[in-house]
Amino acid sequence: METESRRFFEELITTPGTSGYEQQVQAKVRGFVKPFADSVTTDLHGNVIAAVNPDASFRIMLAGHCDQIGFLVHYIDPSGFISVVPVGGWDIQILLGQKVLIWGKNGPVSGALGRKAIHLLTPEERKQVPKIHDLWIDIGVNSADEANEYVKVGDMVTMELGIREMPGQLVCGPAMDNRAGVWVVMEALRRASSRNPECGIFSVSTVQEEIGLRGAKTSAFSVDPQVGFGIDVTHATDCPTVDKRIAGDVALSKGPVVPHGPNMNPRLVQRLEETAEKHELPFQYAASGKAQPNDTNVLQVNRGGVATALVSIPLRYMHTPVEIISLKDLDSAAELLACTIAEMKPDDNFIP
Repeated sequence: METESRRFFEELITTPGTSGYEQQVQAKVRGFVKPFADSVTTDLHGNVIAAVNPDASFRIMLAGHCDQIGFLVHYIDPSGFISVVPVGGWDIQILLGQKVLIWGKNGPVSGALGRKAIHLLTPEERKQVPKIHDLWIDIGVNSADEANEYVKVGDMVTMELGIREMPGQLVCGPAMDNRAGVWVVMEALRRASSRNPECGIFSVSTVQEEIGLRGAKTSAFSVDPQVGFGIDVTHATDCPTVDKRIAGDVALSKGPVVPHGPNMNPRLVQRLEETAEKHELPFQYAASGKAQPNDTNVLQVNRGGVATALVSIPLRYMHTPVEIISLKDLDSAAELLACTIAEMKPDDNFIP
């Protein structure tokens, strides 16, 4: 990654933004794209739309969602312990003992997700998976009044943010899903902008994907593209206990995944594969027999229909505080998309 692009990636991963609270992330996006985008707009929903050739009649949309899963402060008990409601899908078992940040009015407040220690659990309690209301956040105060000096009901809660470097150009941390996709769509726009593209290219940092693909639906209606790419993470299956007969064969550092299936336009998928082969870019195959649980889903059925494809970034341990991705895969995905969209012509036909 170039220096500015790497800085942008690190800013994305370390900036909080659950569904409905993406404003800080979107400010980072606007700052990155301003030097090369012909237009940058933010709609009423909060989507940031960066465009090159925005007045072109043939429009291509790239969607990467910027929201991460998290929580909202729901209740503060008389002793100052905090209950939360989830935003997005969590495996409750991985939350026990995690460090969290509550984004209060005066800045982030450190807390710990607590539960009775194992020594105090009954034999029956040890066998049970806790519910979210069985956990609490401890911020080290002694009363609700003291807690209210720092936080209030409705404040956003995230895992402790950060990036850990690992061997082989791997990185670990929360929010890789799907800040990795936001980085890819904006970096692809940056690279394509210098290659004299003939079509209009709209890279969108979409909001509220984790609670129903909401931002992609509204932004696609506004952009009205003929071609659309969803960029999101997918499950890397190169780790223990994952059955590849069920989840497919996807590995880190072997390139982005280009799935086949009914949510994808076959001509557009073929174009991606031909572009990858032409430019000697690594990619992996995948298949899915249903509509995707990501922005590609609503892109395809926008207005009168859009030719769609999905480019997925392999990721281990999705929806946990220790999501792992490969920087090599990010770079390959951005280059594949940049080459593909820069080489498209207004008269290209993607009717199946």
